Amino acid sequence: MRFAAKAGAVLAASASTLVLSCTSAYAIGDDESQAPPSGGAGGASGGTLTASAATTRIKVTQESGGTGSSTQSLAPVDPNWEPPACWYEPVATPQQLKAAVDRLKKNPNGDLVPVTPSLSWGEELMVDHYEKGQDNTDSGFSYKNYNLGKDGMFWRGVINKNRENDAESYDCERTLFWQNANTLPDDDHAPTPDILAGYAYDKINVPQTEVELKPATRSTVNLPTWVWLDEATFKEVRVRAELPDAGVWAETTAKPVALHLDPGTEDAETYPASGDCAIDDDGSIGTPYTKGDAGRTPPCGVRYLRATNGTPYQLKASITWEISWEGSGGAQGDLPDGTFETTQAMTVQEIQSVNR
Repeated sequence: MRFAAKAGAVLAASASTLVLSCTSAYAIGDDESQAPPSGGAGGASGGTLTASAATTRIKVTQESGGTGSSTQSLAPVDPNWEPPACWYEPVATPQQLKAAVDRLKKNPNGDLVPVTPSLSWGEELMVDHYEKGQDNTDSGFSYKNYNLGKDGMFWRGVINKNRENDAESYDCERTLFWQNANTLPDDDHAPTPDILAGYAYDKINVPQTEVELKPATRSTVNLPTWVWLDEATFKEVRVRAELPDAGVWAETTAKPVALHLDPGTEDAETYPASGDCAIDDDGSIGTPYTKGDAGRTPPCGVRYLRATNGTPYQLKASITWEISWEGSGGAQGDLPDGTFETTQAMTVQEIQSVNR
């Protein structure tokens, strides 16, 4: 009886009957001739396909916006928000599970079959639990002849590769279990639309566009610095996450709603006073500076009241993106706003001058 597990995994079988192994594991449910699903590491070993616990079948599609090389992920406004750490997915039909165990029978000293993100079983346990219908580990489950002829799939936990070192990533340790077709597990970590929406949020990339400033890097005490973005610079970004074998999907949308200015010193005033410049319907922010505007108050900008003394002020401009989602079954909701921030060094002098 053989198994392989990561340190700290909770094992159902008696320790006296098990032997630690560094042997790789079958990625059951995968076509061995193909590359592993996107989202996790994998490679070929001895003619079989191996995959990490972070290999997922969730299909991610960039539906709109956020394309190109100059993009960056959002930082959630809520510092306590994190994408889901783990969830359950369908990984094998009865025929695929049987094929994996048949390979073990032909090569009992070869690869193992992963039954949780951290635990893999050898031939004896797999045959007992999924072929003979016996439970010799007191786990409380077994299946006769791999459930051949039944409509459904075997499911297993998947770890979010961005949270592999978190303790919560090992909350999905149910041993490979059966789920009837067109149903989801009765479990907090089932891949419901809100779980997929959070996964999609973590994949959102937004433009790294920098705001326009006048003066650009050097300002003057008591003269306003105008801040603006040209129209149509920002568009909604929409990402779809879908788990086809489970019939579940979600689309998460990031909509730019405001630009916030932080002058980098208390000796300054922002316009408007809150520092929040609204984004117009066409995607523009503020009004471009034109010759003759030096004495006017900008709709979006900053006025420094004290000169810099060798060290420039760090003017921060952060775009707020409002996050919402909709998913299968009419589900919908909101997620924490996201931000993208840029910083511009500003030197402020005492000499009075006019913007040109």
